[in-house]
Amino acid sequence: MSNPALTPDEYENQLADDRKAVIAKLRKTILQHLPPGFEETISYGMIGYVVPLSIYPAGYHCKPDEPLPFLSIASQKNFIALYHMGMYADEKLLQWFQDEYPKHVKSKLDMGKSCVRFKKMDDIPFKLIAELAQKITMADWISRYESIFKKS
Repeated sequence: MSNPALTPDEYENQLADDRKAVIAKLRKTILQHLPPGFEETISYGMIGYVVPLSIYPAGYHCKPDEPLPFLSIASQKNFIALYHMGMYADEKLLQWFQDEYPKHVKSKLDMGKSCVRFKKMDDIPFKLIAELAQKITMADWISRYESIFKKS
């Protein structure tokens, strides 16, 4: 679901009330638990949490003029999505999340490589997302990213 917003507040305010409340709670949860340095912005048409170019001027290898993405949230047509690049890049973190998820939610985990899809708004495990958000510092994320996508 494309959202033409230019800021996270605009993104949130353009949503239907039920989605707006969920995205607002996700933003608050993430911002309260994300380690220092990450910046909230619009990234790839979603609310993104990125390593700013002022800290990591090399940017994202796919688009070096854009900040390094870390985490994103989006209201899609049939679900709320949480994208966490750290789970894509760190097998141990992914396994931790997969092991913890059933302790917080009764429904089956619906997940792609880095995307967790929440089809039922009442099933979003905010406490687990808070734990996930604080698992990787910005320095750790940059180091992990560089170890995988070493620039030549």
